[in-house]
Amino acid sequence: MTVSRPVEDAANSPWVELPRARWAELAQDSHIRLSRQTIEQLRSIQDPTDDHDVREVYLPLVQLMELHRANLGRLFAAQNGFLGIMDERTPFVVGVAGSVAVGKSTVARLIRELLARGARRPNVALVSTDGFLRPNAELQESGLLDRKGFPESYDRKALLRFVSDVKSGVQDLSVPVYSQITYDIVPGASVTVHAPDILVLEGLNVLQPAPTGGVAVSDFIDFSVYVDAEEADIVTWFVNRAVAFRKTADDPSSYFRTFASLSDEQFREMARQVWDTVNGPNLRRNIAPTRPRASVILRKGPGHHIESVRLRRI
Repeated sequence: MTVSRPVEDAANSPWVELPRARWAELAQDSHIRLSRQTIEQLRSIQDPTDDHDVREVYLPLVQLMELHRANLGRLFAAQNGFLGIMDERTPFVVGVAGSVAVGKSTVARLIRELLARGARRPNVALVSTDGFLRPNAELQESGLLDRKGFPESYDRKALLRFVSDVKSGVQDLSVPVYSQITYDIVPGASVTVHAPDILVLEGLNVLQPAPTGGVAVSDFIDFSVYVDAEEADIVTWFVNRAVAFRKTADDPSSYFRTFASLSDEQFREMARQVWDTVNGPNLRRNIAPTRPRASVILRKGPGHHIESVRLRRI
């Protein structure tokens, strides 16, 4: 099943859509350069992102973010002047959303790296919402292990409290650690986020709207990116990535070693079943419906490279 996208009249659309070549022309001269080695370190397994993508897609994207951040700073100063108060500016929060295996982690890491190399060298923190997943034992006890990644599989109160504290200017915040090796929260482990100027928050559900009368993480996001692709392509990337993970899982504690006795074809079939029963339904029911809430939509083609950029009109 493919996630449907409504056909829009460009003249009356709330979006501006640019093909990659036109988007690349918007890049301004920049001192920022990423070596191929750095890009290789930042991109996820099976992700082909290269230096052409950085120059043609990510530099213009980060420049647009900086434009939003600068003007939000002016509004902050003007509002404080109007109110007659002295207040510290709170971090600029960037949300990165999209399906499992669509490449959002690579997008988030590149955004963080490029923003951190800006002229004023801001302190940029990157946090994945994976750290706020409930531990597997808790999910198992609640009957939610087969719905891992669905909104209800997260400690949503803790995640909301974290983002609210960031926006409140709390200096040091602790974030739980999730391991891709064990496929679980690491007991007792945490990382500290210290006074960031910019927070990049990456996750499946960061653009979820608030329940009626409530508050959501998305209410604290200043600029957001949704990484998009046809579901058929994402399924292919998901299965290929799972096979690659299993082949590189030498750690005895690796979750993927559980499937060592399966042939590659048996493992591929199992991965497809996981998609059909978990990731696909989650994408269609919970993740894709948040796409129109993004500031920018990066649209990927079958080759895993971004082919067009869609911007929400202001």
